[in-house]
Amino acid sequence: MLVANCKVLGLKIFFYYILVMAGHSKFKNIMFRKGAQDKKRAKTFGKLGREIQIASKLGGTDLNLNHRLRTAIDSAKAANMPKDNIDRAIKRSFDNELNNLEEIKYEGFGPGGTLFIIDTMTDNKNRTVSELRQIFSKNGGSIADSGNVSHTFKRKGELVYKIEKSFESKIFDLAVEFGADDIITDNENCIIYCEPEKINNIKEKVSTLSIEPTSISLTWISSNKININNKEDEKKFFNLINELEDNEDVQNVSSNYGIS
Repeated sequence: MLVANCKVLGLKIFFYYILVMAGHSKFKNIMFRKGAQDKKRAKTFGKLGREIQIASKLGGTDLNLNHRLRTAIDSAKAANMPKDNIDRAIKRSFDNELNNLEEIKYEGFGPGGTLFIIDTMTDNKNRTVSELRQIFSKNGGSIADSGNVSHTFKRKGELVYKIEKSFESKIFDLAVEFGADDIITDNENCIIYCEPEKINNIKEKVSTLSIEPTSISLTWISSNKININNKEDEKKFFNLINELEDNEDVQNVSSNYGIS
C-alpha cells in the first residue's frame, strides 16, 4: 500500500511539474513575442518621430502650410503613436542636433530585376551607404548610381483603408472626386494613391464617412511594375525588404515589385 501511494504521489508531482513548466514555457513565449513587438513598435515610433522633426524644421509647424508635417502626424496617429510622443517630436525640431541629420535618397537594383528607392535620414552618410551596400550585396542586389532607378518612379501619397464592401464604392467616389490618381482594392484593403499635396484633403473627405486610414505615408511608385517568378529571387527580395526596413537610418523603402 505504501509503495502504491508513493507511486501515485510521484505521478502527481511529475504531472504538476509538466504543467508548471508548460505554463512557464508559454509565459516565456508570450513575453518574447511581446518584447519583439515592443521593440518593433519603438523603432517605428522612432522613424515617425524623425520624420515629424525634419518636416517641422524644414516647413514650420503650421499644419495648414506644411502638408508634409500634417502627413507625418497623420501617419503617426495611424500607427497609434501617443500624442505626447508627437508633441515632443515637434518641439525637438528646434534642437541643434538635427543640424547633423541629412535626408539622402538611395537607389538600388534588387533580385529578379526589381528596383528600389530608399529614403534615409542619417548623421553619417558613409556609415549609411556602407550598411545599405552590404544589405543589397547579401541579398543578390547592388546600390545604383543616382538617376539609374528614380526616373521610373514618382513621388505619391498613399492612403490605406481597411473597409467593408458596403463602403468601397463611397470611398472610391470620394477619392476620385478629390484627386486620386489610382485606387487598388482587394478583399481587405482599399489603397489610394495621389499627388502628395492632395493626401490630406482626400483623407479629410473620406473621414466624413467615419473611416480613418490604417496607414498614411509618402512613397515612391514605379510605372514599371515587375513580378518575380523565381522562388529563390523572391525569398531574397523579401529578406532584402526586411533588412532595409530594419536599418536605423532607413525611413521608407519603395520597390517596383508587382504587389508592393
